[in-house]
Amino acid sequence: MNNKALIVIDFINDIVHPEGKISQEIAPQVQKNEVIAHANNAIEHFRKQSLPVIFVKVGFSSAYIEQPKNSPIFGLADQYKALELGAWGTEYHKDLDVLTSDYSVVKNRINPFYNTSLATVLSANNIDEVFMCGVSTNWAVHSAVMEAHDRDFKVNVIEDACAAANETNHNASIETLSRVANIVKSTEL
Repeated sequence: MNNKALIVIDFINDIVHPEGKISQEIAPQVQKNEVIAHANNAIEHFRKQSLPVIFVKVGFSSAYIEQPKNSPIFGLADQYKALELGAWGTEYHKDLDVLTSDYSVVKNRINPFYNTSLATVLSANNIDEVFMCGVSTNWAVHSAVMEAHDRDFKVNVIEDACAAANETNHNASIETLSRVANIVKSTEL
């Protein structure tokens, strides 16, 4: 039997709340497709089985010392005070079922494995199969799935608990990821 964990990526206010600083494209998709509700279904499923649920969020200290200044994605975060750790923007969305006892990984790049404790946590818990959901499908989720695949995990993507800026990007990423991961719906868990 596989040791499983759920990885929930970047459901933070700046990205998925309509008033978030960088949410203009993705927040409507998250709301329209009830993505957080589907993520909560997955979270509930894993909790009922006493399986680990690991939350991931992107963020930078208030000095933005970790911010990649030349990045097309993160390069202006400091100017807009976006993705600032400890601020409302990096809090998990109020509708996401996060408990204070849940483990949270902070990342400074797109990939949740890069320079974080995620691999250590998975290894320490003998996890060999991961289920992933979050935003955006074609950036953070895509990157995490590819990395998990290359680290020899069995990988599953909970498709209806993911979103991108538009359906075209979401569907293209899911199509690509289907070559290295099992694609499931939250109701199929």
